[in-house]
Amino acid sequence: MMDRNYNVLFLCTGNSARSVLAEAILNHKGQPKFHAFSAGSHPSGQVRPEALRQLALARVSVEGLRSKSWEEFAAPGAPKLDFVFTVCDNAANEVCPYWPGQPVTAHWGIPDPAAVTGTPAQIAKAFRDAFFLLDRRISLFLSLPLSSLDGMSLKKELDKIGRTDQAAQGQISSQ
Repeated sequence: MMDRNYNVLFLCTGNSARSVLAEAILNHKGQPKFHAFSAGSHPSGQVRPEALRQLALARVSVEGLRSKSWEEFAAPGAPKLDFVFTVCDNAANEVCPYWPGQPVTAHWGIPDPAAVTGTPAQIAKAFRDAFFLLDRRISLFLSLPLSSLDGMSLKKELDKIGRTDQAAQGQISSQ
């Protein structure tokens, strides 16, 4: 890939937590080369307040964040996407959306913090854990030498990043 700007779409089912967190983190860390978006196959219509709270705690802008359908990104005039990452959790038997076309795709499954029940502290911890896993993966993504990787090598690296959760979850759980 040439050294240029990139559009990245994070997909999930509800577009209320994980994909929105990823959008905000990449827009915060990846400017000016990266522009992130998020969408859902069945959007909930609102961003979870816990996700917005976690972003605010991390001093990441929440401006413009909203729950939206992936159909916005398949419509004429939509941004051309270079990367599409699914962040739903296959282990929880969630159905991850599939994105057709030519962008480089990878699955970066994250346990759904919106599905966590319990005390406010337990729920906040689930959102914090999701934030830190996404933050770590996005940092690894941003460190890739995109202009020097061919398509196969890039796909391999992105898939490897999507598997970093086992080590990272162990670290997060012990904090």
